[in-house]
Amino acid sequence: MSEDLVGAMSRLEEEKTLALVKEKLEAGVTAMEIVEQCRRGIEVVGSKYGEGVFYLSDLIMSEEIFRRVMEILEPHFPQNDFPGGAKIIMGTIEGDIHDLGKQIVVYLLRSSGFKVYDLGVDVPPEKFVEAVKETGASIIGICVLLTYCIGSVKKVVDLLVETGLKEKVTVVLGGYPVNAQVRDYTGVDYYGNDALHGLEIFKKISGETNGGSEGDI
Repeated sequence: MSEDLVGAMSRLEEEKTLALVKEKLEAGVTAMEIVEQCRRGIEVVGSKYGEGVFYLSDLIMSEEIFRRVMEILEPHFPQNDFPGGAKIIMGTIEGDIHDLGKQIVVYLLRSSGFKVYDLGVDVPPEKFVEAVKETGASIIGICVLLTYCIGSVKKVVDLLVETGLKEKVTVVLGGYPVNAQVRDYTGVDYYGNDALHGLEIFKKISGETNGGSEGDI
């Protein structure tokens, strides 16, 4: 059952988690399913942190365990072309160094066959625009956790408009503080707070020949 891996991840049992991942791969469980089970475990860790049961060091440990899981899973990701020919640029906005949520989304996308260019954390607005020009990507995914960084997200959209790229690029914003009001202020096309819903919106956008319209996930 999947709960064994979810439980091991949520309890930060590193060796048990890694062993279960290998067992599931041998049993024919897909990389996508395993990533989702680990995501659910990490979600529990986040809840415990919010309740004061876990500490910052525990969050950091969950990220390290997840990275090790992904080292095992990466060779098992689909090698086929990404859906609809879509290329996605991902990054955490300038001033914010939170990485775990973005990493989960990136791995979900890659395990679904997407081509993802991960710019990392603390990414200046200009770098997102430069990446679009260099890669020809049609989708930008921006992650944010700190509310005071939201102004930089707006700058990404403003720069896309100024350079004439906005009509060719759909922008998706994700993170805990994101809502409809933030979407309207920043000018992004889609927003969401959940990795799985985010994956669905990326799939939806990639299947639309003319890009996405404003909405939420």
